[in-house]
Amino acid sequence: MPDTPVDGSSDPLLDAVRAGVRVYDLGRRLTIGMPQSPNHPAYWHTLPRRHGDAVRGDGGSAANDMLVMGTHVGTHIDALAHVSQDGRLHGGADAVEAGTGGRYAELGVHTIAPMMRRGVLLDVPAVLGEHCPPGYEITPEDLDAAERAQGTPVREGDVALIRSGWGRHFDDPDRTVYMGAESGVPGVGEAGARWLAERRVHAAGSDTIAFERLAPGQGHALLPAHRVLLVEAGIYLVETMNLEEVAAERVHECTFVLAPLPLYGATGSPVRPLAVVPDHRASATGGHHG
Repeated sequence: MPDTPVDGSSDPLLDAVRAGVRVYDLGRRLTIGMPQSPNHPAYWHTLPRRHGDAVRGDGGSAANDMLVMGTHVGTHIDALAHVSQDGRLHGGADAVEAGTGGRYAELGVHTIAPMMRRGVLLDVPAVLGEHCPPGYEITPEDLDAAERAQGTPVREGDVALIRSGWGRHFDDPDRTVYMGAESGVPGVGEAGARWLAERRVHAAGSDTIAFERLAPGQGHALLPAHRVLLVEAGIYLVETMNLEEVAAERVHECTFVLAPLPLYGATGSPVRPLAVVPDHRASATGGHHG
């Protein structure tokens, strides 16, 4: 990559920022009691020191925090070490041996490079004419229809974001609704996962708790899309995303930005993904909006 110009010449990235961009937050707020997979340790936040517990001689005081949580809670990314099939990880590594010492040195989340890639939102409810029903399997035909309707074909190296509309349940007072253990949760199945793998996407995300379809009453008993994408194809998964705002504003294409925490040897990481697009409001008014 060439050095950043220092002589006043144009730099495309800085020019885009100066012209004005809009940033959409695709991550969920982390709160105690939020809906999550029952397979992972829950999020907990506490203040071991509060203001006034210790006061300096000049009257200053500081508070600090302690977090306890699983790495697959809230909006998060799955590393390739997260899922195995028949005792093997992506690339054929022995899953037990790979975790010797309590960490996955080769396929852990620390090996995921920060992402700045083309993102494509595939808004399935927009082509169905309704939110995906509980337990609905998003088919390759649905994904094809979304591509055509939006004019945003998914290409190799992209990040594909699949909206089912289920994200509207995340803040439901009954936190079990979003989890959908009895009702089921919409999402792609094995066929939809192969559709993504054939396009050689870099990562795929969704607005649901497990990325893929959960059949009514079966919970996380079978996860074929995880097998296809993580184990067979080496495609990262981002789960529990907030895709409602970008869908409402018809942001079907963006610069997708994501950086996992460099948790050495971990199977996943909390993330705060961003969708960045030109801000046409700034162009219209001559101003700048972040």
